[in-house]
Amino acid sequence: MPEPLIKIEGLYKLFGNKPASVMPLVHEGRSKDDILAETGHTLGLKDINLTINKGEIFVIMGLSGSGKSTLIRHFNRLIDPTEGVIKVDNIDVMKLSSKELEQFRRHKMSMVFQRFGLMPHRTVLENVGYGLSIQGKSKAEWTAKATEWLETVGLAGYEAQYPAQLSGGQQQRVGLARALCTDAEILLMDEAFSALDPLIRSEMQDQLIELQDKLHKTIIFITHDLDEALRLGDRIAILKDGEMVQQGTPDDILLNPATDYVEAFVKDVNRARALTVETVMKPPSRRITADTIAEALVQMKAIKGDYGYYVNADGYQGVVTQDALEACSDDSQKMSNKVWEDMPGISPDAMLESVIPETLEGKYPLPVVDEDGNLKGELSRSNLAGVLGGGSAENDAGKKSVIEAKQ
Repeated sequence: MPEPLIKIEGLYKLFGNKPASVMPLVHEGRSKDDILAETGHTLGLKDINLTINKGEIFVIMGLSGSGKSTLIRHFNRLIDPTEGVIKVDNIDVMKLSSKELEQFRRHKMSMVFQRFGLMPHRTVLENVGYGLSIQGKSKAEWTAKATEWLETVGLAGYEAQYPAQLSGGQQQRVGLARALCTDAEILLMDEAFSALDPLIRSEMQDQLIELQDKLHKTIIFITHDLDEALRLGDRIAILKDGEMVQQGTPDDILLNPATDYVEAFVKDVNRARALTVETVMKPPSRRITADTIAEALVQMKAIKGDYGYYVNADGYQGVVTQDALEACSDDSQKMSNKVWEDMPGISPDAMLESVIPETLEGKYPLPVVDEDGNLKGELSRSNLAGVLGGGSAENDAGKKSVIEAKQ
């Protein structure tokens, strides 16, 4: 089971002079516009509840004004809530004293900003090591650490440069190195890549994924870009007008939008690039495990088809057909590679985009096989058509003809 690190319960934020006196209207269910018109107070967040697990990238997304940046600033109390509970590693953040909060921000969380937030009068090395220096580390210690992180993000040799001498992408790498240098367990990344050109942005996403594979930090990533959210997030929360409208894995958001708003959000997503085979495959229903031809024929009749995927003690071997079995003169003979056809399996982690040609051209649904040779599922043309057409394979079988027509 995942280990919860951050818990947000019943979080509300009401901006204005007397938020406590206006909160009864919020609890009555009055709209954001009504509250603003009647009281002059702005409802920033409404009843946010979420759990963020240790070591995951949790993406909070929404359009401008949805409350996502307001929410992330509650994690380290740059903004205090009007109501609600914020717990980090079982620490009630709302009960921290000023001194405790200062230490919490220095050691538990680091933040990467959209506009880099670098100090122009300090060198790249000094910027990266700044967090450690204010923690009281010696110059030799923070210099060594900062140098190490600059090398990690691909900026070795830039230590003596100043931020103005770097490109936007390089500046953001400095910001990322600075956040990582403190060894904080949690990274808060507020639209960290949105100011970058598309190519540089994609490179930074690649680097973050690569670093996360090694570091296993807990990352809370804010974005307005759904493609970025789907690419980076282990889980995603979508906000609208300060309310959370859906929370789930990327494939759950894509395949099961909870509201019309989310459905409109995801309708133009290239699903072939966003979904893996594992998210849409069906369980393997045509498994043949017999030792002999006769036993295999019995299993073939039981699955009511004319083909199956042969699996033995060594794992998935290939596709076996009823015709091939019946063509054997001696049905007591052992199953062998003379009976089954070689049909390479596809990985459950493969993106759908990479297996479309094989799916369209294959005589049979593609077997999905993990790295240990275990048969995990199958991917058919109709299954693929339903998902790429905007529905599910089960509910959208009519789209099968769309794919088949392309053969």
